[in-house]
Amino acid sequence: MSRWTIIIPCHNEAESIGRVLESVKSVVPEARILVVDDGSTDDTAKIVSGFDEVRLIRMESNSGKGVALQRAIRETDTPYLIFMDGDGQDHAEDLRDLITQAENGARFVNGSKFIGKIEQGGISLPNYYGNRFMSGLINWLFGSRITDSQSGFRAMETKLAASMPLYSTQYEIETEMLCKALKMGVEVREIPVVRKARTGGRTGFKRIRNGLRILATIFRERIAK
Repeated sequence: MSRWTIIIPCHNEAESIGRVLESVKSVVPEARILVVDDGSTDDTAKIVSGFDEVRLIRMESNSGKGVALQRAIRETDTPYLIFMDGDGQDHAEDLRDLITQAENGARFVNGSKFIGKIEQGGISLPNYYGNRFMSGLINWLFGSRITDSQSGFRAMETKLAASMPLYSTQYEIETEMLCKALKMGVEVREIPVVRKARTGGRTGFKRIRNGLRILATIFRERIAK
């Protein structure tokens, strides 16, 4: 029985999801793969269905990344989880380091592109500075030393993720999980990862709207009991 489930949420990622799955299966063939298709209107689900031993959950409508991840957490029974995006920006080779750190006792492993490598086109300048600001704010409020608070490429103990009452419906889910772990006194171990440019498709991240949601999540988690 595999000890790992790799959770890949995606929305309209037909141009990249096939390559993502091929790379993941080649690097960690023993891991389970769970793709949550968040109401895609392209051929994302059709492409995923063509991969043997890849489980697909189809959401009827586009409900948001947070909803997709919460659904996936409820559907897993392996001891450990890895979250990665379906847009091809995460480097599958980094999965080995995430797994190694978790198997050496880390309950929460955060993949940081800021201590790793950002390839050309891997992040826009507004998103770069926005992430750095939010990470600094979290460090100030929670007494941590996080460099990449919005990383979607991370590993966690399943029981830790399942113990968190999660409310986020969109991209702020990563921030909520991070802040909750910090409040619980969990060591968040960061490792360097590679962030690549998109291989196709378009991001659904809206800088102002989603940025405000992330900011609100940080303060909500800081004052919540």
